[in-house]
Amino acid sequence: MPRRTATMLASTLVLIALLCAGVLIKVPYSEMSPGPTVNTLGEVDGAPVLQITGHKTYKTSGHLNMTTVRVTGADYNMNLVEAVYGWLGHDSLVVPHDTLYPDGKTEQQSTQENAEEFSQSQESAKVAALTELGIPVSSRVVVSTVVKDSPAQGKLHAGDVIKAVDGTAVKQPEDVAKLVTRHKPGQDVTFTVIPAKTAAAAEKSGKEPRGTEKIALTTAKAPKENRAIVGIQAGTDHTFPFDIDIKLADVGGPSAGLMFSLGIIDKLTPGQLTGGKFVAGTGTIDDKGKVGPIGGINMKLVGARNAGARYFLTPDDNCKSAASDTPDGLTLVRVKTIDDAKKSLDRIRSGDTAGLASCSTD
Repeated sequence: MPRRTATMLASTLVLIALLCAGVLIKVPYSEMSPGPTVNTLGEVDGAPVLQITGHKTYKTSGHLNMTTVRVTGADYNMNLVEAVYGWLGHDSLVVPHDTLYPDGKTEQQSTQENAEEFSQSQESAKVAALTELGIPVSSRVVVSTVVKDSPAQGKLHAGDVIKAVDGTAVKQPEDVAKLVTRHKPGQDVTFTVIPAKTAAAAEKSGKEPRGTEKIALTTAKAPKENRAIVGIQAGTDHTFPFDIDIKLADVGGPSAGLMFSLGIIDKLTPGQLTGGKFVAGTGTIDDKGKVGPIGGINMKLVGARNAGARYFLTPDDNCKSAASDTPDGLTLVRVKTIDDAKKSLDRIRSGDTAGLASCSTD
């Protein structure tokens, strides 16, 4: 065999061996890539994403798209070839597996957590939107979850309305922990509650719930901390003056809050927020309308631009990262609150884009 042919054959065999090894070698990394975008003003599978009943709504136009990121599953192990391909590609990001799934979190646990965050973001989006429009929303402090084998198990239940702790009225979820931790572990604490069933029945009938119960609990010691706990997570339950349903499957996490709230505002007010323009964005939202940062911002920018967006509402804390790698043809708009976002949309609609708050790498 000629030396040149032998060298080429040997090189080919080595290359094949390296490729086979790369496929077989698993690495502790996961991949993030642009996910689908959804117009909160539009429909998915023939049904409106935002459906409002019991209040007058108005015609909308244009796009207010929420954006998503695709990630590899917790149980999927990337091989070396996939990792290298992802590192070299522009439209994907390879990150350490523990970044997406810390503390050995399983895919099922991650999915459940994302679903809970998504549900909470919908509630906050509704509250923020209605508050921005001056529409009253009533709220109450409730038991969100009860920890297994805790003092509260079997005595307090998810959905119970917490009126007071040791006779002191509760107005915010954080009040509960403050009042409980006044005690030492092993001491008794008394909760005044409206049982979940009573509260639910009253809400269904449109009446104020009546009848409280006093529940005495013996506090326990928090794991690794010398403070008293009873084993519940307190949260806020809102009562809205009309129905707002957000129908969107296979999406998780809190990052769609801002775009949901803007979509609700657009449907409840005359005129059109975007003026027919294609606007996308991201950001968490709290009950007071503050916009918070999210993960995967650069992947969301790519997904938005691929879908046709021209403007992207960007949380202030994500601006620096977003500005470092912005797709051509996409204008970043910095927002800190829902009011910022509305004012920016006013400028976009009118064509006065020179005054938009922009993002920079500084």
